[in-house]
Amino acid sequence: MKKRYLALFLIFFTITAFGQSNFYKLSGGIGGGGTYTFTDVKKGSFGYGAYGALDYHFTPFITGGLELQMGLAKGGNKDTDPHNREFTNAFKAVALNFKFRAGEFTDFYYSDFLNYTKGFYLGTGLGFVQSHMNSIVRYKTRDDGSTYTFPGDDKGSSVMVPVNLGIDFYFPDSWGDIRYIFNVNYQTNFVFADNFDGYNDPKNQGFKNVSPDMYNFLSIGIKYTFGPKGITRKTIR
Repeated sequence: MKKRYLALFLIFFTITAFGQSNFYKLSGGIGGGGTYTFTDVKKGSFGYGAYGALDYHFTPFITGGLELQMGLAKGGNKDTDPHNREFTNAFKAVALNFKFRAGEFTDFYYSDFLNYTKGFYLGTGLGFVQSHMNSIVRYKTRDDGSTYTFPGDDKGSSVMVPVNLGIDFYFPDSWGDIRYIFNVNYQTNFVFADNFDGYNDPKNQGFKNVSPDMYNFLSIGIKYTFGPKGITRKTIR
């Protein structure tokens, strides 16, 4: 009887061990890419940015972390904009992000497609952005020869909400643990104070000023996992 119980225990232990993997619970990463704005000026422009991030892995596929950004956000054109407005914002931002990946909800071990897409994720969070106008058009000459001064601030700050869409690709080290992550991320940031473009022109003067400012950030990056290890029942390959 004891031998039977011992055999059942060994079978259960083997099955349980086979269905488990270790993962590092921390990761740090850097990256960069392009920015594009949607603000009160008629048309946005392309800029660039860089980021650094530190994430905590609740599971291999659910993370929460802090991201720091800096870059240039541009918009308008003093020659083609209807009001001759143009700005360049040297911004800095910090945000707390939470991301949920497909691998948390799919059985990807027996499907190549699900395995390749297990790092696809959606996420959101809360952040803070600081604006500083590197250059901005503050005056224009009207048809009657008078000068109009565009109201607004050259410096400002605001709460923002980032929304992330992207995918992670996982690469193991020589021990088989996931150590390196290549990332592609598309982020839209909703800025709630109307100061990201430096303009705050009144609507009764013919300006469109009805929606929050936004900027997009398309980036690629690399992450390195480290720290204490967790255990997951999903076999990561």
